[in-house]
Amino acid sequence: MNVVDSSAWLEYFGDGPNAAEFAPAIEDPESLVVPTLTLFEVFKRTSQIAGESTALDAVGVMMQGTVVELSASLSLDAARLSLETGLPMADAIILATARSHEAVLWTQDAHFDGMDNVEFRPRR
Repeated sequence: MNVVDSSAWLEYFGDGPNAAEFAPAIEDPESLVVPTLTLFEVFKRTSQIAGESTALDAVGVMMQGTVVELSASLSLDAARLSLETGLPMADAIILATARSHEAVLWTQDAHFDGMDNVEFRPRR
């Protein structure tokens, strides 16, 4: 299973230098877990950059995976992770979602570098 962080989704949709690094996880929707928080972040940022129509197209691609809502249990797991690691709220929720599904987290956010079950790709 795979969870793709918002930074990686935006890199992929924007055809950035690391887009090919994230393509295998994104292009395998049967193994893709999508936290609702990433829908929020990607929709918001894509709307700012390219407009709502493009943002809706992006969300449509994301929703081909299994969308996971933020439950009470998941939010408590994320809070614990945030306390343990110092991660901000959004990142802790995304990591907690990945861990709850025994998924690999794909990202280019440096604060995830070195964590277990994280595929970190530095921004280029």
